[in-house]
Amino acid sequence: MDGMLDPHDRRIAEAWETLKAQHATGDVLSPESNRLAFADPEFLLRKETRGLRFQLEMLKPDLAQQEQGIEHTVVVFGSARFLSEEAAHLELVRARESGDLFAIKRAETTLRNASFYEQARALAGVITKFSADRTNGRKLFICTGGGPGIMEAANRGAAEAGGISIGLNIALPREQSPNPYITPGLSFKFHYFALRKMHFMMRAKALVAFPGGFGTLDELFETLTLVQCKKAKPVPIVLFGSAYWKRLFNPEVMIEEGVISQEDLNLFKYVDSVDDAWNFIREFYAL
Repeated sequence: MDGMLDPHDRRIAEAWETLKAQHATGDVLSPESNRLAFADPEFLLRKETRGLRFQLEMLKPDLAQQEQGIEHTVVVFGSARFLSEEAAHLELVRARESGDLFAIKRAETTLRNASFYEQARALAGVITKFSADRTNGRKLFICTGGGPGIMEAANRGAAEAGGISIGLNIALPREQSPNPYITPGLSFKFHYFALRKMHFMMRAKALVAFPGGFGTLDELFETLTLVQCKKAKPVPIVLFGSAYWKRLFNPEVMIEEGVISQEDLNLFKYVDSVDDAWNFIREFYAL
Protein backbone atom coordinates (compact mmCIF):
# COMPACT_ATOMS: atom_id res chain seq x y z
CA MET A 1 0.00 0.00 0.00
CA ASP A 2 3.03 2.28 -0.08
CA GLY A 3 2.28 5.44 -2.03
CA MET A 4 -1.48 4.80 -1.98
CA LEU A 5 -4.08 6.87 -0.16
CA ASP A 6 -5.72 5.33 2.88
CA PRO A 7 -9.35 4.71 1.84
CA HIS A 8 -10.39 4.88 5.49
CA ASP A 9 -9.09 8.43 5.89
CA ARG A 10 -12.23 10.46 6.67
CA ARG A 11 -11.13 13.39 4.50
CA ILE A 12 -10.53 11.11 1.52
CA ALA A 13 -13.85 9.36 2.06
CA GLU A 14 -15.74 12.66 2.20
CA ALA A 15 -14.07 13.95 -0.96
CA TRP A 16 -14.83 10.71 -2.77
CA GLU A 17 -18.49 10.73 -1.68
CA THR A 18 -18.86 14.31 -2.89
CA LEU A 19 -17.52 13.43 -6.31
CA LYS A 20 -19.66 10.29 -6.58
CA ALA A 21 -22.82 12.12 -5.60
CA GLN A 22 -22.18 14.89 -8.09
CA HIS A 23 -21.44 12.37 -10.85
CA ALA A 24 -24.70 10.52 -10.16
CA THR A 25 -26.84 13.65 -10.52
CA GLY A 26 -24.95 14.96 -13.54
CA ASP A 27 -24.62 18.39 -11.93
CA VAL A 28 -21.59 20.62 -12.30
CA LEU A 29 -19.67 21.19 -9.09
CA SER A 30 -19.73 24.81 -8.04
CA PRO A 31 -16.46 26.39 -6.95
CA GLU A 32 -16.07 26.07 -3.21
CA SER A 33 -13.13 27.17 -1.11
CA ASN A 34 -13.85 24.68 1.69
CA ARG A 35 -13.16 21.56 -0.37
CA LEU A 36 -9.97 19.52 -0.58
CA ALA A 37 -8.07 20.79 -3.61
CA PHE A 38 -7.79 17.41 -5.36
CA ALA A 39 -11.58 16.94 -4.99
CA ASP A 40 -12.38 20.28 -6.61
CA PRO A 41 -12.72 19.84 -10.40
CA GLU A 42 -13.33 23.54 -10.91
CA PHE A 43 -9.94 24.22 -9.34
CA LEU A 44 -8.15 21.43 -11.21
CA LEU A 45 -9.49 22.69 -14.54
CA ARG A 46 -8.15 26.23 -14.15
CA LYS A 47 -5.44 27.30 -16.58
CA GLU A 48 -3.08 27.84 -13.63
CA THR A 49 -3.28 24.13 -12.71
CA ARG A 50 -2.47 22.85 -16.20
CA GLY A 51 0.96 21.75 -14.97
CA LEU A 52 -0.68 19.53 -12.36
CA ARG A 53 -2.86 17.95 -15.02
CA PHE A 54 0.28 17.23 -17.07
CA GLN A 55 1.78 15.47 -14.07
CA LEU A 56 -1.36 13.44 -13.43
CA GLU A 57 -1.57 12.28 -17.05
CA MET A 58 2.07 11.29 -16.80
CA LEU A 59 1.78 9.45 -13.50
CA LYS A 60 -1.49 7.53 -13.76
CA PRO A 61 -0.62 5.30 -16.76
CA ASP A 62 3.01 5.04 -15.68
CA LEU A 63 2.19 3.67 -12.23
CA ALA A 64 -0.44 1.28 -13.57
CA GLN A 65 2.00 -0.19 -16.09
CA GLN A 66 4.74 -0.50 -13.49
CA GLU A 67 2.35 -2.49 -11.31
CA GLN A 68 1.72 -4.89 -14.21
CA GLY A 69 5.45 -5.32 -14.89
CA ILE A 70 5.22 -3.65 -18.31
CA GLU A 71 8.68 -2.43 -19.29
CA HIS A 72 8.84 -2.92 -23.07
CA THR A 73 6.15 -2.46 -25.71
CA VAL A 74 5.62 -2.83 -29.43
CA VAL A 75 3.50 0.12 -30.49
CA VAL A 76 1.07 -0.56 -33.34
CA PHE A 77 -0.47 2.30 -35.33
CA GLY A 78 -2.79 2.37 -38.32
CA SER A 79 -6.17 3.45 -39.60
CA ALA A 80 -9.08 3.52 -37.18
CA ARG A 81 -11.38 2.90 -40.17
CA PHE A 82 -10.23 -0.56 -41.20
CA LEU A 83 -12.55 -3.47 -40.41
CA SER A 84 -12.07 -7.16 -39.88
CA GLU A 85 -12.60 -9.32 -42.95
CA GLU A 86 -15.88 -10.59 -41.52
CA ALA A 87 -17.23 -7.08 -40.88
CA ALA A 88 -15.96 -5.83 -44.25
CA HIS A 89 -17.73 -8.67 -46.08
CA LEU A 90 -21.00 -7.77 -44.38
CA GLU A 91 -20.55 -4.11 -45.32
CA LEU A 92 -20.03 -5.06 -48.96
CA VAL A 93 -23.16 -7.24 -48.95
CA ARG A 94 -25.22 -4.36 -47.56
CA ALA A 95 -23.74 -1.93 -50.08
CA ARG A 96 -24.58 -4.21 -53.02
CA GLU A 97 -28.10 -4.66 -51.71
CA SER A 98 -28.50 -0.88 -51.61
CA GLY A 99 -27.42 -0.46 -55.23
CA ASP A 100 -25.47 2.68 -54.28
CA LEU A 101 -22.42 2.66 -56.58
CA PHE A 102 -20.41 4.95 -54.30
CA ALA A 103 -21.17 2.77 -51.27
CA ILE A 104 -20.19 -0.34 -53.22
CA LYS A 105 -16.86 1.14 -54.27
CA ARG A 106 -16.11 2.25 -50.73
CA ALA A 107 -17.07 -1.17 -49.34
CA GLU A 108 -14.79 -2.87 -51.88
CA THR A 109 -11.89 -0.71 -50.68
CA THR A 110 -12.76 -1.51 -47.07
CA LEU A 111 -12.70 -5.23 -47.87
CA ARG A 112 -9.34 -4.91 -49.61
CA ASN A 113 -7.88 -3.13 -46.59
CA ALA A 114 -9.33 -5.68 -44.18
CA SER A 115 -6.22 -7.77 -44.80
CA PHE A 116 -4.25 -5.19 -42.79
CA TYR A 117 -6.63 -5.65 -39.85
CA GLU A 118 -6.07 -9.40 -39.94
CA GLN A 119 -2.29 -8.99 -40.26
CA ALA A 120 -2.14 -6.59 -37.31
CA ARG A 121 -4.18 -9.07 -35.32
CA ALA A 122 -1.85 -11.92 -36.29
CA LEU A 123 1.34 -9.94 -35.57
CA ALA A 124 0.10 -9.00 -32.10
CA GLY A 125 -0.69 -12.65 -31.46
CA VAL A 126 2.80 -13.77 -32.51
CA ILE A 127 4.51 -11.18 -30.30
CA THR A 128 2.28 -11.96 -27.31
CA LYS A 129 2.84 -15.71 -27.60
CA PHE A 130 6.58 -15.19 -27.89
CA SER A 131 6.56 -13.18 -24.67
CA ALA A 132 4.35 -15.54 -22.70
CA ASP A 133 7.18 -17.51 -21.06
CA ARG A 134 9.69 -14.64 -20.84
CA THR A 135 10.57 -12.87 -17.64
CA ASN A 136 9.21 -9.35 -17.25
CA GLY A 137 12.37 -7.65 -18.40
CA ARG A 138 12.29 -9.56 -21.71
CA LYS A 139 8.55 -9.45 -22.39
CA LEU A 140 7.11 -7.38 -25.20
CA PHE A 141 3.60 -6.03 -24.72
CA ILE A 142 1.32 -4.68 -27.43
CA CYS A 143 0.42 -1.00 -27.07
CA THR A 144 -2.03 0.89 -29.30
CA GLY A 145 -3.97 4.12 -29.43
CA GLY A 146 -6.89 2.23 -27.95
CA GLY A 147 -9.43 2.92 -30.69
CA PRO A 148 -11.03 0.86 -33.47
CA GLY A 149 -9.50 -0.41 -36.72
CA ILE A 150 -5.84 -1.43 -36.63
CA MET A 151 -5.67 -0.53 -32.95
CA GLU A 152 -8.55 -2.87 -32.16
CA ALA A 153 -6.94 -5.59 -34.30
CA ALA A 154 -3.66 -5.46 -32.36
CA ASN A 155 -5.34 -5.45 -28.94
CA ARG A 156 -7.57 -8.26 -30.15
CA GLY A 157 -4.64 -10.37 -31.31
CA ALA A 158 -2.95 -9.97 -27.94
CA ALA A 159 -6.13 -10.92 -26.07
CA GLU A 160 -6.69 -13.96 -28.28
CA ALA A 161 -3.13 -15.08 -27.54
CA GLY A 162 -3.89 -14.98 -23.83
CA GLY A 163 -1.85 -11.86 -23.06
CA ILE A 164 -2.42 -8.35 -21.82
CA SER A 165 -2.16 -5.16 -23.87
CA ILE A 166 -2.36 -1.42 -23.44
CA GLY A 167 -4.63 1.19 -25.02
CA LEU A 168 -3.78 4.90 -24.86
CA ASN A 169 -7.02 6.59 -25.85
CA ILE A 170 -7.49 10.29 -26.51
CA ALA A 171 -10.51 12.45 -25.69
CA LEU A 172 -11.75 13.91 -28.98
CA PRO A 173 -14.69 16.20 -29.93
CA ARG A 174 -16.27 13.11 -31.51
CA GLU A 175 -15.87 10.66 -28.68
CA GLN A 176 -13.41 7.85 -29.38
CA SER A 177 -14.33 4.89 -27.25
CA PRO A 178 -11.72 2.34 -26.22
CA ASN A 179 -11.99 -0.95 -28.06
CA PRO A 180 -13.20 -3.96 -26.03
CA TYR A 181 -9.97 -5.96 -26.38
CA ILE A 182 -7.74 -3.74 -24.22
CA THR A 183 -6.88 -5.34 -20.90
CA PRO A 184 -9.04 -3.91 -18.09
CA GLY A 185 -6.89 -1.64 -15.99
CA LEU A 186 -4.65 -0.79 -18.95
CA SER A 187 -7.12 1.35 -20.88
CA PHE A 188 -6.13 4.98 -20.37
CA LYS A 189 -7.72 8.19 -21.62
CA PHE A 190 -5.66 11.32 -22.29
CA HIS A 191 -6.58 14.94 -22.77
CA TYR A 192 -3.14 16.03 -23.96
CA PHE A 193 -1.68 14.58 -27.15
CA ALA A 194 1.82 15.44 -25.91
CA LEU A 195 1.52 13.27 -22.79
CA ARG A 196 -0.01 10.44 -24.79
CA LYS A 197 2.93 10.55 -27.21
CA MET A 198 5.38 10.45 -24.31
CA HIS A 199 3.73 7.27 -23.05
CA PHE A 200 3.93 5.70 -26.50
CA MET A 201 7.68 6.33 -26.61
CA MET A 202 8.66 5.69 -22.98
CA ARG A 203 8.49 1.91 -23.26
CA ALA A 204 8.53 1.43 -27.03
CA LYS A 205 10.98 -1.15 -28.33
CA ALA A 206 9.47 -1.06 -31.83
CA LEU A 207 6.90 0.85 -33.87
CA VAL A 208 4.77 -0.88 -36.49
CA ALA A 209 2.86 1.55 -38.70
CA PHE A 210 0.11 0.05 -40.82
CA PRO A 211 -1.59 2.18 -43.50
CA GLY A 212 -3.41 5.05 -41.86
CA GLY A 213 -4.35 8.70 -41.99
CA PHE A 214 -3.15 11.90 -40.35
CA GLY A 215 -2.92 10.39 -36.86
CA THR A 216 -0.75 7.52 -38.09
CA LEU A 217 1.49 9.92 -40.00
CA ASP A 218 1.76 12.16 -36.95
CA GLU A 219 2.99 9.32 -34.74
CA LEU A 220 5.28 7.92 -37.44
CA PHE A 221 7.03 11.21 -38.17
CA GLU A 222 7.26 12.03 -34.47
CA THR A 223 9.13 8.76 -33.91
CA LEU A 224 11.34 9.20 -36.99
CA THR A 225 12.25 12.71 -35.86
CA LEU A 226 13.10 11.68 -32.30
CA VAL A 227 15.32 8.83 -33.49
CA GLN A 228 16.95 10.89 -36.28
CA CYS A 229 17.77 13.67 -33.82
CA LYS A 230 18.96 11.15 -31.22
CA LYS A 231 16.39 12.31 -28.70
CA ALA A 232 15.25 8.68 -28.52
CA LYS A 233 17.18 5.43 -28.81
CA PRO A 234 17.03 3.71 -32.21
CA VAL A 235 14.14 1.25 -32.44
CA PRO A 236 12.82 -0.83 -35.33
CA ILE A 237 10.35 1.31 -37.28
CA VAL A 238 8.28 -0.93 -39.52
CA LEU A 239 6.16 0.40 -42.40
CA PHE A 240 3.71 -2.43 -43.01
CA GLY A 241 2.27 -2.42 -46.53
CA SER A 242 5.00 -1.26 -48.91
CA ALA A 243 2.64 -0.43 -51.80
CA TYR A 244 0.75 2.03 -49.61
CA TRP A 245 3.76 3.61 -47.95
CA LYS A 246 5.83 3.98 -51.13
CA ARG A 247 2.96 5.81 -52.82
CA LEU A 248 2.39 8.09 -49.86
CA PHE A 249 5.92 8.67 -48.59
CA ASN A 250 8.75 9.47 -50.99
CA PRO A 251 11.94 10.04 -48.98
CA GLU A 252 14.06 9.86 -52.16
CA VAL A 253 12.71 13.31 -53.06
CA MET A 254 13.86 14.57 -49.68
CA ILE A 255 17.34 13.16 -50.32
CA GLU A 256 17.45 14.80 -53.76
CA GLU A 257 16.50 18.12 -52.20
CA GLY A 258 19.11 17.74 -49.47
CA VAL A 259 16.69 17.89 -46.55
CA ILE A 260 17.56 14.44 -45.19
CA SER A 261 20.62 12.21 -45.55
CA GLN A 262 20.97 8.92 -47.38
CA GLU A 263 21.54 7.11 -44.09
CA ASP A 264 18.17 8.31 -42.84
CA LEU A 265 16.62 5.64 -45.05
CA ASN A 266 17.99 3.12 -42.55
CA LEU A 267 15.64 4.46 -39.89
CA PHE A 268 12.73 2.38 -41.18
CA LYS A 269 11.93 -0.78 -43.12
CA TYR A 270 9.12 -1.69 -45.52
CA VAL A 271 7.50 -5.07 -44.94
CA ASP A 272 4.54 -6.96 -46.37
CA SER A 273 4.14 -9.94 -44.07
CA VAL A 274 3.79 -10.74 -40.39
CA ASP A 275 6.92 -12.89 -40.53
CA ASP A 276 9.01 -10.11 -42.07
CA ALA A 277 7.83 -7.58 -39.49
CA TRP A 278 8.50 -9.90 -36.56
CA ASN A 279 11.86 -11.11 -37.91
CA PHE A 280 13.03 -7.51 -38.32
CA ILE A 281 12.20 -6.76 -34.69
CA ARG A 282 13.75 -10.02 -33.47
CA GLU A 283 16.96 -9.51 -35.44
CA PHE A 284 17.30 -5.94 -34.19
CA TYR A 285 17.41 -7.20 -30.60
CA ALA A 286 18.84 -10.68 -31.29
CA LEU A 287 15.81 -12.25 -29.61
